[in-house]
Amino acid sequence: MEVSFRYENSPTEAIMRAIDSVREVYGVRKVSLNEKERIARVEYDASRLKEPVVAHLLRKAGLAVGEKLFLA
Repeated sequence: MEVSFRYENSPTEAIMRAIDSVREVYGVRKVSLNEKERIARVEYDASRLKEPVVAHLLRKAGLAVGEKLFLA
C-alpha cells in the first residue's frame, strides 16, 4: 500500500534523521518527501501497519502531517 500526506513544515536535519529511523520500522518499505510540493509518500505493508499508524510515525519524527492526499 502507499499513502500520501501533505505536510506543513520544512524538514530540518533532525527531522530527516528521524524519518530515516521511520524507514527502519517493520512494515515500512519506503518513505519519500517531495519538498517542493510538501508531500510525504510512504509505501508500507498493510498487513503490518494501518494509515493512522503511518501518519503517527511521521508526526513522531517531527513532520507536521496534514491532510491525506489521493494521488493518481
